[in-house]
Amino acid sequence: MTDGTAGTATTGATSIDQVAAECSVVICCGSGGVGKTTTSAAIALEAARRGRRACVVTIDPARRLANSLGVGDLSNRPTRIEGPWPGELHALMLDPKGTFDDLVARYADSDQQAEDIRVNRIYRNLTGTLSGTHEYMAMEKLHELVEEGGFDVVVVDTPPSRSALDFLDAPRRLTHFLENRIFQALMRPTRAGLRVMGLAAQALLRTLAKVAGTDIVTDAVAFFQAFEGMEEGFRQRAARVRELLVQPGTAFVLVASPRPDSIDEAVHFADKLAESHMATSALVLNRVQPRFASDEQLAALDAAGVPSGTDLAVLVENLRGFTLASDREELAYADLVAKVAPAPVHRVPLLTTDVHDLQGLVAVADALFGQAAG
Repeated sequence: MTDGTAGTATTGATSIDQVAAECSVVICCGSGGVGKTTTSAAIALEAARRGRRACVVTIDPARRLANSLGVGDLSNRPTRIEGPWPGELHALMLDPKGTFDDLVARYADSDQQAEDIRVNRIYRNLTGTLSGTHEYMAMEKLHELVEEGGFDVVVVDTPPSRSALDFLDAPRRLTHFLENRIFQALMRPTRAGLRVMGLAAQALLRTLAKVAGTDIVTDAVAFFQAFEGMEEGFRQRAARVRELLVQPGTAFVLVASPRPDSIDEAVHFADKLAESHMATSALVLNRVQPRFASDEQLAALDAAGVPSGTDLAVLVENLRGFTLASDREELAYADLVAKVAPAPVHRVPLLTTDVHDLQGLVAVADALFGQAAG
């Protein structure tokens, strides 16, 4: 671990400047379509501008991260993004199967054991379709980048918030799976095979054979027994990721927009995060309607008596409309702001164009880090 561990604890509020300058792990969460990927990339970019070695990783299969960084594609390995900053900016897009393959190769006793697992039909289905595999492998990739990548900070762009909850819970669920008695029975090395398995395991396998066929059961047993001796490595890494998520230096940045569905999702996530003893560190409200005038300034215009029907009167009316829109948005997310208190709130204004290149990302970073929270 590098110098990023000297940051704030997950139980305390954190300014977005502290997140970029001090934290070693940043988890960006929120519903879809709120600019979460762009926010994640902007935080990593700012860390690089402050001289840190930063990596942003998306576990969302959409290619928005590559677009916002102005590159054609990203792989399962960190790609360095060149730019005029004193630090380093790297990015990757998670490949769950590639990550699982790497993990198998790491813990297998031999190349043959690793190959036996990779060619197994159960394993191929597991890495391709099983619900939760994406989150398990995201957990593994986070561990790899933090422990072995040499980065000062790793910024994780999670899937939409309810899936992100699966990501946060993956270490616990994986540990429980590895401790399951039936799993342990299937893993138990024995020449007698199924004959000495417990009654529960035998009953389960007989039921599966009737429903799915004997071949599937044979593949399942071969799959689990091929993992002999590897489960402890998986268990240890799962426990270490859980430690990473609650250690000082880890920040949870909640990203939302003024849309009602986004606010509801953010409130839900903040509640679940608190239940897991992982407080929201900072709230980023994205695509917010700017407020161009204070109440006092509007009152002064009213007192000045702007003549109706003039161009100035039209401009004043437009200004009043923008102000009312801003006030409605503030009211809409007031409950969310109260829910995450004392976490600071940072507002990124609605831009005239979507972010699709590095120049646009720099504009977002400037807006996010060039302001005081409020």
